[in-house]
Amino acid sequence: QVQLVESGGGLVQAGGSLRLSCAASRRTLRYYTVGWFRQAPGKEREFVAAQTPGSTTYADSLKGRFTISRDNGENTVSLQMNDLKPEDTAVYYCAARAAIRSSSTIRSSYDYWGQGTQVTVSS
Repeated sequence: QVQLVESGGGLVQAGGSLRLSCAASRRTLRYYTVGWFRQAPGKEREFVAAQTPGSTTYADSLKGRFTISRDNGENTVSLQMNDLKPEDTAVYYCAARAAIRSSSTIRSSYDYWGQGTQVTVSS
């Protein structure tokens, strides 16, 4: 089992930046696919970004503003968010799966989820 804990959320003005971090209970996520999803109230949880051991994928609408990375000896995964917009407001979740089984953009393909961290972007 893998436990994930997100941090780094908060309130930021439009155009600002935040860096989210997800700490894993294992020392390395080298062989895991890791991803970020987000969910606004009343809306479906949507794909943000993911990284397999060999590739990186972003939601088309976010590519160029958000960057996913593995940090601190691969025991954490981060999401750098730049030029934030009010429509980015949501609870952001990190997720992981032990093996490649399907597209990294599919929510139901992930085995482990964090509790989420709130990101609020004011206009």
